[in-house]
Amino acid sequence: MPDLLLEIGTEEIPARFIHHGLSSLRARLTRFLREESIDYGEVVGFSTPRRLAVYIKDVAERQRDRTVEIIGPPKKVAFDSSGRPTEAARGFARSQNVDVSTLGVTRTERGEYVVATVKQEGRMTRDILSREMPKIISSVQFPKSMRWGSGSLRFVRPIHWVLALFDTEPLIFELDGVRSGDVTYGHRFISPEPIRVRRPSDYPSLLRTHYVIAGFEERRETIIQQMRALESEHGIRINMDEELLDTVTNLVEYPNTVMGHFEDEYLRLPKELLTTVMKSHQKYFPVEDDKGNLLPDFVIISNTLRENNETVRRGAERVLRARLEDARFYFDEDRKVPLWDYVERLKKVTFHEELGNLFEKSERIASLGSFIATKLGLHAQDKLLRAAMLLKADLVTGVVREFPELQGYMGMMYALQSGEDRDVATAVYEHYLPRFHGDRLPSTEIGSILSIADKMDNIVSSFFLNLIPTGSEDPFGLRRQASGIINIVLERGYNISLDIIVERALRNLEDYTPSIRKLRSDIMGFFLQRFEGICLSQGISHDIIDAASSKGDLNIMEMRQRIETLIQLRRDPRFPGLLTAAKRVYNILSKTPTGGVNEDLLTEPEEKELYSAAIRVRDALEEGRYGEVFELEGPVNIFFDNVLVMDKRQEIKNNRLALLNLVREAFEIIGDLSRITP
Repeated sequence: MPDLLLEIGTEEIPARFIHHGLSSLRARLTRFLREESIDYGEVVGFSTPRRLAVYIKDVAERQRDRTVEIIGPPKKVAFDSSGRPTEAARGFARSQNVDVSTLGVTRTERGEYVVATVKQEGRMTRDILSREMPKIISSVQFPKSMRWGSGSLRFVRPIHWVLALFDTEPLIFELDGVRSGDVTYGHRFISPEPIRVRRPSDYPSLLRTHYVIAGFEERRETIIQQMRALESEHGIRINMDEELLDTVTNLVEYPNTVMGHFEDEYLRLPKELLTTVMKSHQKYFPVEDDKGNLLPDFVIISNTLRENNETVRRGAERVLRARLEDARFYFDEDRKVPLWDYVERLKKVTFHEELGNLFEKSERIASLGSFIATKLGLHAQDKLLRAAMLLKADLVTGVVREFPELQGYMGMMYALQSGEDRDVATAVYEHYLPRFHGDRLPSTEIGSILSIADKMDNIVSSFFLNLIPTGSEDPFGLRRQASGIINIVLERGYNISLDIIVERALRNLEDYTPSIRKLRSDIMGFFLQRFEGICLSQGISHDIIDAASSKGDLNIMEMRQRIETLIQLRRDPRFPGLLTAAKRVYNILSKTPTGGVNEDLLTEPEEKELYSAAIRVRDALEEGRYGEVFELEGPVNIFFDNVLVMDKRQEIKNNRLALLNLVREAFEIIGDLSRITP
């Protein structure tokens, strides 16, 4: 069976877009083949900065024959009142080359329509692909696309060539002025001449002979092996950051590792500052000794031959030296005054035009952090308040203005150098944690509380400004910050409800609007969604989460305890029976107001026994003896089987309903059992 190869050659694609684009191209091409009933085998993707390619083995030469239903006119138009076909039905049947008697009827969203069942003979795959390839390529999605030049096609970068082979023959079509063919191109500088591809299977080896390693994983592994060889040769350890490794793999077509050097004097700069300059700004790998100490060396991944190593090294050293000199200048300037002196400058930096400046934000964080600490019964308020006012001070320093990704870290370094308490300095850094999914949580009490306070202020402020996440859009990372708050609370075991923290954070914004209270329910719903998301990702069923979240407030620790309790109880073989009994209680009380139980009106032995069991079990559950909830099943069922709840005497009826409400309140210590599926 023939193979299929499609390669789109472009200007250099941004490294962060390449995986997304290849995945989209692969998905669209294979989905098209499935929809067109064209069988195929193994699918292999290739990608470099200048190309996206998909190689599909064993593609059928023609479509499978298919039986399809073609929708015609509405039933009321196709048939008269007696059910006889009208001219509309006969005309539709003729157009589909079927007998009118074979027409059927199908129900759609718009009503009932006539359908014709038609057998379609499979067409040649080559003809289908030649016609449809432009649409397939045009449908490839990237995070950002645009039109280039005078063309109408939107793509991530201008397309220079399209290689399309089916077996040994090219698929011929035109895409926005670019005509497809059987030609590709090698390395832009080392081997720029056109290369004719005879058959799809030749593609990766042919490119390699022209200094292009087409496969991402092969290029990545090549880089790793070259760096391992450097480590062995020089007795060093290269900081192989995974994200940086993926980035540089997508920046080169023919990788070659080169070691560079910088002056020892720069090693007096903070390690994180040096590595940020190398990794984030220059895409170089830092080098360490076997104890993790930074060495005055680095590794570049070049996109050229080894004979050019010396030129590459000198150029990289010159560029890095200039960046390090900038970093040293800003670092030395920043340290001329203590970090606390920068706090006053925050008054000149706007947080948001409707919410004041960064100094005012720091005051809100201090107020909220102090409130949380008080509620938790924690001390060291002086350190907490000091740290709160220092949290954002490094944002106006030279280093952070030049290297924004170092916010927090430089604040911690400057705080320590200014003589601040270590707990205060650590909190300045840790209040940003966690910064992304899977990041570590704050290790200190002050850092944890101020992280919650800062993130909560961000969330509440964004809701106030109507900058609320919608769908996949979350430009300010509010979902991540809400998850961070929840994870900190769970990790630290803080027995505090998020609703009172939200309430206090809203109160801090009262100066800006008198109607801010209405936001509370929206914010609480937002946090509940994040809590549910975290639990679902851990494999907890939705009904258990729903039952444990029924009380209305957001005490994360209590909800987590109820979830763990319900999971444990569900494993007990008695749970289905308990659930049935509980739902009998919930069903009769769903819309009924109740008061307290009057023991004097409990006349039947079954209701007396149920009252006694409810009190006993309630007390046990409040003390954490959750297994005793099963003792309610028998008394509940006996009560319903032998006692008429809706007694004609109003006071008896109300008292029995109050009794059942007492039972429900006992159940709800562990959760709303009515929300759990059997």
